[in-house]
Amino acid sequence: MAADRWDVRGLTVLVTGAARGIGAGTARELAARGARVSLVGLEPDRLEALAVELGGDAAWFEADVRDVDALERAVAGTVERFGGIDVVIANAGIRNPMATVATVDPPAFERVIEVNLLGTWRTVRAVLPQLVESRGYLLCVASLAAAAHGPLFAPYAAAKAGVEAFANCLRLEVEEQGVDVGVAYFSFIETDMVREGREVAEAQAGRPPPRPMTRTLPVAKAARGVVRGIERRSQRVVVPRYVYPLILANELLRPAVDAVTRRQAGDLLSAARERPERDPETSPLGSGDGRAAG
Repeated sequence: MAADRWDVRGLTVLVTGAARGIGAGTARELAARGARVSLVGLEPDRLEALAVELGGDAAWFEADVRDVDALERAVAGTVERFGGIDVVIANAGIRNPMATVATVDPPAFERVIEVNLLGTWRTVRAVLPQLVESRGYLLCVASLAAAAHGPLFAPYAAAKAGVEAFANCLRLEVEEQGVDVGVAYFSFIETDMVREGREVAEAQAGRPPPRPMTRTLPVAKAARGVVRGIERRSQRVVVPRYVYPLILANELLRPAVDAVTRRQAGDLLSAARERPERDPETSPLGSGDGRAAG
């Protein structure tokens, strides 16, 4: 689509992982600009409260992205309420277990892949017919971890790199049908999920974690970036923007990134080898959102 801005006013936007963090923040930003918002996730009390806060142009549906039937019911409910779906933000995800590949609990590792990667695939499969009909826009939420790979983040980085690759493949499949597909890359955003991971990292290492985990950005900044991406139907949404070169040239920068990561994460890596976190809390979590997995 041309670079002209797409007015979000009156559009119907479905957001997964909408109970907290980036999902909830983006829903608020969209509603303030006149969009109709479908909130999909776990934590029904939070979803309902957010829908009430946003007013009559918001609806909520409890669904886990691991549950195909629940996702399809949420999509059908959204269409029944608003008449269609113009935009989908596949945001749901859970945080990374702070452990090495050798010490991580296999179920914890596989849960990250199940929610963060396969949950995106299931969401897209459920909503794609609606997006084709509306010639709409899909934003798959990846992470800076899709491009910058460090120790202790193997499941999360693998899942988010998979989301990136999945979205890039899908874009080529649906562009002739008028559907645009974007990928969102966030660094550390000040969400429940990031705070929880930071606390675990500090407890394990006995000292503050590396600077990237402590220099976080507000949720509102990520939300504004998402809305800007929707308006432009962007292929990439990058927050903060200064990491954009890393997304485009991560292979060229890989040696330097690895060197910095080794220096900053050395103590934490040693601690995780000796005292791995066995299995993080995974009741409803969200991508950049500590409690909204669905």
